[in-house]
Amino acid sequence: MLIINISIVLGTIATMELLSWAMHKYLFHGPLWFIHKTHHQQRHGWFELNDLFSIGFAALSLWLMWIGHTMLDYRFWIGAGISTYGTIYFIFHDWFIHNRFKAFKSNNRYLLGIRRAHKIHHKSTEKNPSEEFGLLVASKKWFSQNKNG
Repeated sequence: MLIINISIVLGTIATMELLSWAMHKYLFHGPLWFIHKTHHQQRHGWFELNDLFSIGFAALSLWLMWIGHTMLDYRFWIGAGISTYGTIYFIFHDWFIHNRFKAFKSNNRYLLGIRRAHKIHHKSTEKNPSEEFGLLVASKKWFSQNKNG
């Protein structure tokens, strides 16, 4: 049973990356741009309207964990996977990439590549053109050692 539960959590994390990529590309840079654009502008406080998306995923995660907690069924573990992805998102995106807190330093090739890809995504302050919509996965070109971060 433990292997199944861990598989559900890991599968949910992978699904969240795919879902987040698609939502980011087709919804956030599409009809929901009026909310997401606050993330591409200079922040004037600690929160931005774009944080509503994270709050929505947190609510979904908590709801799934609540309705699955008595039996610790698949809903609980899907909620735990969404929550884990949210924690990863916070550490990678808000802390490491956007420095909402004092960023930690790293020479890790993967982390630097993800940071480069995200900076390219934010190069544009407009809805389009834009590239690199993922959090944990980016094009191979950003992981080259000779790129400046």
